[in-house]
Amino acid sequence: MSVVLARIDSRLVHGQVLEAWVPYVDADCIVVANDTVAATAFQRMVMQAAVPSSIKLIISTLEETAAVLNSAGLMGKRVLLLFASSEDALKVKQAGVPYSKLNLGNMHSSVGKDRYTCTIALDQKDIDQLQQVEAHGVTIVSQCVPADREQNWQKLIRPGGR
Repeated sequence: MSVVLARIDSRLVHGQVLEAWVPYVDADCIVVANDTVAATAFQRMVMQAAVPSSIKLIISTLEETAAVLNSAGLMGKRVLLLFASSEDALKVKQAGVPYSKLNLGNMHSSVGKDRYTCTIALDQKDIDQLQQVEAHGVTIVSQCVPADREQNWQKLIRPGGR
């Protein structure tokens, strides 16, 4: 198993991921690491219906993700690992999941979050969690779609970086 892309995208599985990112990184497996989706049959069903049969889809809890990624069933697979939040990305990294780069794709705005790009809104908790992920040796970049230029996430949060 090789994690070819780890991405925070609050929408998880959607057209942009399937039509742009999967072909760009040549993924043949998507692992969604999210406790809510793993516990919600309807959300799992919708995601499974959206993913082409040529792509393996696994939806796991955060706690199960490390074991799932190390399973024999993913031997030789090129995995696109999706998180809904910075908190999920941090928990999975702390559990020992090997990813060295994290792509910030879509982190939607909500109360208390500041918008840093058209697709990324963060609060102090997100910033703290991303800094903890980075402390594990992970390079974090902002890149909405493959055609966009990667940007170091720290440049987004510096004064004048917006």
